Amino acid sequence: MVGSQLRTNKVTSEAVLEAFANLPRELFLPEALRGTAYIDEDIALGGGRCMMEPMVLARMLQAARPGPADIALVIGCGSGYATAILSRIVATVVAVESEDQSVEAASSALSDLGLDNAVVVKGDITQGYPGQAPYNVILLNGTVSQVPAIIRDQLAEGGRLVAVVRDSDGIGRATLIERQGGMTSSRVLFDATVPQLPEFEPVSGFAF
Repeated sequence: MVGSQLRTNKVTSEAVLEAFANLPRELFLPEALRGTAYIDEDIALGGGRCMMEPMVLARMLQAARPGPADIALVIGCGSGYATAILSRIVATVVAVESEDQSVEAASSALSDLGLDNAVVVKGDITQGYPGQAPYNVILLNGTVSQVPAIIRDQLAEGGRLVAVVRDSDGIGRATLIERQGGMTSSRVLFDATVPQLPEFEPVSGFAF
């Protein structure tokens, strides 16, 4: 996976590559899906969650520039794989998840691997997790129509947020949002097709 999917697709961060290389991806999947653990596409987990395609996740994390002193937040952690990857790079990871089954599965996998610098908490993922803010790195683990201001506001000064944002044209774009001088700015990194986090789907309005 690292050699054929990541290094060949512009992933050059040794910290990110090492985290992917040393983490057993299959342990974050149900038994029935473990044979698909290393395919180069998203793996549906149910409940509107997925295990993101390795290349997309790796390139997004590389853009977020996680460092050993950072505190990170993962929103919609699913099975906990992205949380575990980050835990190998940063000081502390908080993962927020609204699905009971996902909270249990992710917590169990992290515990089994002894990753005690990561914790999964239950909460409304559209609100992030302000109780432990600010964060140096925030990852939205799925596509959103927009990144709510309440989540942007949880970035520390100099913090970086990565998410796949689906524009009105229906195309998903991996996006980097950074906070500098109290203001946030964003730029598109690359096109990406990742399942939508249901909680972030736009609310349809009435047409007159």
